Amino acid sequence: MTRLVLLNVRHFAVGADLTGASNKIEITSELEDKDATNYGSAGWKEVLGGLGSAEIAGEGQWEAGDPGKVDDAAWAQLGGQGPYTTCPEDATVSSLAYLVRGMRGDYAMGDAVGEVAPWSSTVKSSWPLVRGQIAHPPGTARTSTGTGTVLNLGGITAGKRLYAALHVLSVAGTGTPTITARIESDDAAGMASPTTRLTFAAATAAGGEILRTDGTAITDTHYRVAWTISGTSPSFMFVVSLGIR
Repeated sequence: MTRLVLLNVRHFAVGADLTGASNKIEITSELEDKDATNYGSAGWKEVLGGLGSAEIAGEGQWEAGDPGKVDDAAWAQLGGQGPYTTCPEDATVSSLAYLVRGMRGDYAMGDAVGEVAPWSSTVKSSWPLVRGQIAHPPGTARTSTGTGTVLNLGGITAGKRLYAALHVLSVAGTGTPTITARIESDDAAGMASPTTRLTFAAATAAGGEILRTDGTAITDTHYRVAWTISGTSPSFMFVVSLGIR
C-alpha cells in the first residue's frame, strides 16, 4: 500500500458498520516505559516496555433510530466489551485491517445551533491491537453454508496467537435464521484437510465476537472463514478480520 489520502476508511463496531457516519478515526497503540536505570547504565537512562494499551477515537455525524446507527450502537456498547475492526482503505478481502477487543468508554454528541449534529467516542483496548486482513467483506450477502477466500498469513510461533473478529451486520429470514462461523487452517492454499481453530457462537441477530487461540504454535500457513447457515430464506451480511500477534 502506497501513501494515500484517507477517503474510504471502513470502521466496524461490534454489529454496526459506522463507515457512513464517521469522518475521523484514529488508532493509537503504546507501551508504558518503565525506568530501569542503574549505576551500570553509563550515565544514560534505560527503559523497559511495561503494560501495553490501544485506543480507537472516532468522530462523525450523529444518526439514530436503528441498531446500525451510531447513537443506538454506542449506547448499546457503552461499558461493554466487543470487537472493533478498522481498515485504512476499503474492506475487500485481504485489505489491511486493525482489530481489537475493546470497551467503549465514552460517548458525546451535540453542538451549537445550525451545526450538523456530531458524535465522538473512544474505545479502550482489553486485548492487543492486531494488524491483520479482511477475510470476509461487508458487501456480500450469504444465504447458505459456505467458505471464504483463503489467506496466507504464515505459521504461528509458540507464544503468539491467531485473532479473529466477527461482525454480523444484518440478519434476514424466518424460522430463526442462524449463522455459525469458524476459522479454519491448512498447510496449503487448497485447504484439502482443514483444521478448525476458532468457532464463534451461533448468531441470530446483529452483533459481534472476537476470539483468539491459546498461544500454542500452529504450523499451518493458510486460513479462511467458513460458516453454517440455517433457517428459512436466511440472508446474512457480515465482516471477518484475521491477524496474528
